[in-house]
This record gives sequence, structure tokens and C-alpha cells, in this order.
Amino acid sequence: MNSRLNRRTFLAGSALAGSSLAIGFHSSAAAAESTSTLEKLNLAAIGTANQAGGNIRNVATENIVALADVDQNMLDQAGATYPGSRTYRDWRVMLEQEEDHIDAVLVGTPDHTHAPASAMAMRMKKHLFCEKPLTNTVYESRVLTDLAREHNLVTQLGTNIHAGDNYRRVVELVQGGAIGEVREAHVWVNVHYTGRHLITGNPAPRHLDWDLWLGPTVDRPYCESVADDGQVIPIHPKNWRSFWDYGTGGLGDFGCHYVDLVFWALKLAHSTSISATGPTPHVSSATCDLVVKYEFPARDELPPVDVTWYDGDQRPEILASLRRQDGSPLEWRNGQLFVGSEGMLIADYSRHMLLPVDQFADFERPDPSIATSIGHHQEWVHAIKTNGPTMCSFDYSGPLTEAVLLGVASYRSGASIEWDAENLHVTNSPHAQQFIHREYRKGWTL
Repeated sequence: MNSRLNRRTFLAGSALAGSSLAIGFHSSAAAAESTSTLEKLNLAAIGTANQAGGNIRNVATENIVALADVDQNMLDQAGATYPGSRTYRDWRVMLEQEEDHIDAVLVGTPDHTHAPASAMAMRMKKHLFCEKPLTNTVYESRVLTDLAREHNLVTQLGTNIHAGDNYRRVVELVQGGAIGEVREAHVWVNVHYTGRHLITGNPAPRHLDWDLWLGPTVDRPYCESVADDGQVIPIHPKNWRSFWDYGTGGLGDFGCHYVDLVFWALKLAHSTSISATGPTPHVSSATCDLVVKYEFPARDELPPVDVTWYDGDQRPEILASLRRQDGSPLEWRNGQLFVGSEGMLIADYSRHMLLPVDQFADFERPDPSIATSIGHHQEWVHAIKTNGPTMCSFDYSGPLTEAVLLGVASYRSGASIEWDAENLHVTNSPHAQQFIHREYRKGWTL
């Protein structure tokens, strides 16, 4: 199977119980075994270090054939780790030259280049794994979601916690009616992205192609950030999240992980109203202590629900009234709280608890119905090989990303947003509409 035609015929034609993955009744052991016996995929990666490096390691049992990174030091290290791969500084060149040799692409760049890199790969009909948040703007997220559907591609967002057993047990409890009808949910994360300022003057490091790093954003000289205490910090490779041109602050960084559980359990999609409050927005820099309220309409048999996000030192007021079995305060640094008509459920990445504790002392949990994951990355690999679904395809994670980014748009604009999801239109604020997307600089397209 050396030809492109044979590879694609093989990958599209395999159908080993793929549909069962969506509802989680597959056998994890059988799925892992069947994946390992199929032909290996040829994968390319855009971004090679830090989180991107972790993504590559998680699929390293496949063929890593091409790598792209704007940082030569990172690229050299990745090339040494995967000596059979071809290396590129410019991911556009890589995709053009490797189009006939790759089956799928992993995108692990800073947020502002997720969309153009992903869109180019998907237009070449390459399956895609992309880090979260899916994109830097709401419009970009919708474009990628539509491209995945148009080309029938296997996609997965890098919300790795989704594959954990804890989230699955919470979903079963909420959807099984353990706490009754849910009309209110809260999500809080103790993350602090404080205001910083960009400064220029120093030359870019020799190993960094600054123009390629900027990608579609504003054309500016190499810059660094200055913290409130005067400390100068490079924005590459880790501090770019504090700036709107490149990231989306704490909400963008952690929203897709923590709001994910609420989205999944309550079967959410598109909010109709978004209202954010917090410190006075900085024109270029993110900050913390945001409170963002989302209103979601009824979904089939499910009632309307309000979901509120808190970051920094903000917390839902109801949290202070919650108690452990011994009567001590229930202090969770990060978490999600579902408020139902028959009780409450609090959770985080690795644990959950039904409340009030006494009320659920004799509660009999339902048998698990969502099977243990074979691994977030391996779900994606398996789905490509079997023509099956993934749990965090862009059909699901695209609307999740849109919700997160609409909170950012509301905060930056200072406006409560009334949202027409079908037309990607803010119906009540032309000022807020400008934060739904931005113009790319010359030479870059979506």
C-alpha cells in the first residue's frame, strides 16, 4: 500500500465498529488492539514543543513524517527525536510539499495560527487534531467546523480531560436525572492573566522566525512583555496567551477544558445571550477576574439553562454555602457546579460529589454507560483508521470554542451580546461585532 490512492482507499474503507465510539459502548481493549494492527498513519505536525510536543508523543506509534516549527531550536530537537521526519520552518511549505505523503495533521501552535494552518490542511482533505481553543476568533471556529463537515474529516480538539473517567461519570449522573432538572451551572478556574504591555527594541533571537510566528496577526517588530513589576518576559514560547492578538487569556486557555463538562452533560450548543464583567479591558492585554454569564435556550426535552464562568479570584456565591459531610466548607480551587431541582453536583478534572451529602448518602449510582477511553489521541487515530467518529469532533468542539470566545468578545467590547448563531451576528451591538473576527495581514488567508 504505497500509493496515495491505496492509502486513502484503505483508510476510508475500514469500518471496525467505528460508530460505537460516539456513545462509548466500544471495548477499549479491542479498539486499541484493532488500531495497532492497521496500517500506520503518516502524520505531520505544525508546532513541535511544549503542548505540541506532548501531542506528537501521544501519536508516536504512527509514522511522524514531517515537522514544522518557526523556532529552529525546537525544530532541531524534534527532528532529532523523530529522525525519519522531514523538517520545515514554514508550515505552508510543508503542507504543499508533503500533501501526497501525509494522512493527517496535528496543529499545536499559539492560538492565532490555529485557523489558517488547520484550514489549509483540511482543504487538502487531511484529518486534523488541533489544540484548544480551536481558534482565536468565533468566525474562524465556524469556518473550521464547516470545513471538517464539508470534507468528511476526522477531527479532534485537544481537550484531553474529556477522555477521563471522571467526566464520564458526571455526564451519566446529570443526564440520568440524579439531580433532577438543571437550569443553572457554574464554572470557575483560579487562573490569573494580568495586564502586561508589549515593548519593542530588542532583536528577535536568531533561532526564531518572527515574521512566521506573527502569522496572520498585526505586523509589528519583535516584542516582549513587561509585567506589572517591570519584569521583561518573552512572549514566545509561553507568554503569548496574555495578549489578544495571540491568545484569549484565562477564559480561552481553560474554558474549553472546564466548560466542556457542562457542554457535554447538558447537551449545549449555541448561546443566545452573553454578558461579561470584569476589570476595565486593556486594548492589547488580557486580564483576570472575569464573570461571564451565558444563556442557553431549551434543547429538545431539556429546559433553558444559565451557565456562568468565573476566573481569577471570582467564585460563585453559592459555593460558600456548600458543606462536606463533617460540616466543613467545601472549598474547591477550580470546578463545575450543576444546580438541579433535586440536588447539586460539584466536579473538577479528577473528582465529583453529589450534594447535599446527607441526601445522597444511600444513592445508588447507575452502571457506567460511557466506556473507558482508549486515550484522547488514540481515539482520533482509531477513528481515522476505521472511518469512525471522535468524542470531540469539531461538530461538538466548534460550538464549545465559539461560546468561550463569545465571552471574550463580550468582555473586550464592554457589551452584553445578543447572539444570532446561524448568521454569526451580534444583533444589538455593532461595536461587539468587530470582535467576532479580524482582518488578516497581507499575505495570509483563512
